[in-house]
Amino acid sequence: MIHIKSKREIELMRKSCQLAAKTLKYIEPYVRPGISTEELNNLCHEFIIKHGAMPSPLNYRGFPKSICTSLNSVICHGIPSPSDILEEGDIINIDVTTYLNKFHGDTNKTFLVGAVSPIAKKLVEVTFECLMAGISEVKPNAHLGNIGARIAELAHAHGYSVVEDYCGHGIGREFHEEPQVVHNNVRGTGVIMRPGMTFTIEPMINLGKKQGTVQKDGWTVMTKDKKLSAQFEHTILVTESGHEILTLLSD
Repeated sequence: MIHIKSKREIELMRKSCQLAAKTLKYIEPYVRPGISTEELNNLCHEFIIKHGAMPSPLNYRGFPKSICTSLNSVICHGIPSPSDILEEGDIINIDVTTYLNKFHGDTNKTFLVGAVSPIAKKLVEVTFECLMAGISEVKPNAHLGNIGARIAELAHAHGYSVVEDYCGHGIGREFHEEPQVVHNNVRGTGVIMRPGMTFTIEPMINLGKKQGTVQKDGWTVMTKDKKLSAQFEHTILVTESGHEILTLLSD
């Protein structure tokens, strides 16, 4: 069942989404060679708590940390660790979800650590372009499948693959709600978007093949061919005339 949010619910959710965006902005100066992903986790945790919220991932279905840190060939759900130290040339996705006013706000970004290779830089840039292209398809009375169709078209034009095992999702009072937002889809298919729907778009784009493997920790998903993966995410509201990016920082 897809929950259509009321004006009051949207206003509360907007505040949580803005905090998630502020957390990503706060952590950016710390993303540099020599810092551990555990330290990044702790900084984000403290920032979120200080602002009267809770990190949604912490203890969610047993996830042990407050953010996800997916490094280089990790597609998603990387667990912060004191032994994962950022090095010059790495790329790292930091995924933040906050729980404030009984609503969740979800966003992520792939950061460049120092000077990175042209190959890595292009992958990250195109992945962001894929996110924004997908968002541009969000409007009332359009099919949800249009989002994934647009993302896949752009990614494939650059020779990249789109991860299909993980997708975007509805979000609100629950961390994960209906509908599922597939990032490699067929135009003109899927549910019809309606004003008041809120969901994430979070394409995972791989330099090599689309397949991933879950590691022994039960969470970390790594590309099967060990090639780079990048991801960006926003939480989106369908409006009467188009869409609003709730996790786009407004100040």
